[in-house]
Amino acid sequence: MSLAAKTPSFRKRFGVALLLGIPGIVALAGYIYFTTPAAAVPPGLSLPLLALSAGVNSVLFLGIACLLGAFAASSVGLESIIIGSTGGGAGIRRRLRNDAGLAVGIGIVGGVLIVVLDAAMMPFVSQDLPQSVIGATRPTVLDVVAYVPVRLLYGGITEELLLRFGLMSILVFVGWRLTGRRADGPQAAVVWAAILIAAFLFGLGHLPALAQSVALTPALIVRTVLLNAVAGVLFGWLYWRRTLEAAMVAHASFHVPLIVLSLVQVALL
Repeated sequence: MSLAAKTPSFRKRFGVALLLGIPGIVALAGYIYFTTPAAAVPPGLSLPLLALSAGVNSVLFLGIACLLGAFAASSVGLESIIIGSTGGGAGIRRRLRNDAGLAVGIGIVGGVLIVVLDAAMMPFVSQDLPQSVIGATRPTVLDVVAYVPVRLLYGGITEELLLRFGLMSILVFVGWRLTGRRADGPQAAVVWAAILIAAFLFGLGHLPALAQSVALTPALIVRTVLLNAVAGVLFGWLYWRRTLEAAMVAHASFHVPLIVLSLVQVALL
């Protein structure tokens, strides 16, 4: 069977990827709608319109990422079990199980590592950040539980489509075309450059949310970018060496220690 026969069409790859990311956007819009205080709604906007605008903007970014990933990923050997599948559900489930253990392990270890690094860096930012923003300033159990779908669905799936399937794939593709022969696959240096750039931008992408709650300082910027970039490197490596789904599972699992820490913070307040 030819490679073309084994690979779904561009339209199908794009459509499947887009559908995978929608639940995370629904979770994010729902969280904004149900948890945003009326006083925090910008002038001229209603709460439903605020949630809707967040959802629409996210869909636009997701659509662009899915177009880029559908175009570039398979060309450079970056694989998605679900997006690239032409077989039945049993085969997909079997392949997902093959990567699940490693992905969960890396995700949880990565989450614990970030908690440790966050604690180590707190003395340098404690004057700017009264409490680790892994949890809210005054969280409740309901706050923590309400945010879980956003962590698992938006973080675990939608962000991986944005940062890995979309951004990292196109970076590898461009680097490959600039530095390598078309007959060869991308060199490891090209992939690592794409992993690091995507991870750095992943860290930068967390700054706007932080800026809504505290004033950004150089120490806070370095801390936020570094902690998230470390996680991004782990997810990028899994996408390269395994599959996009492995990166998604690791990203979702990464949040488990952070959820536990948030619940501990609630208990101690």
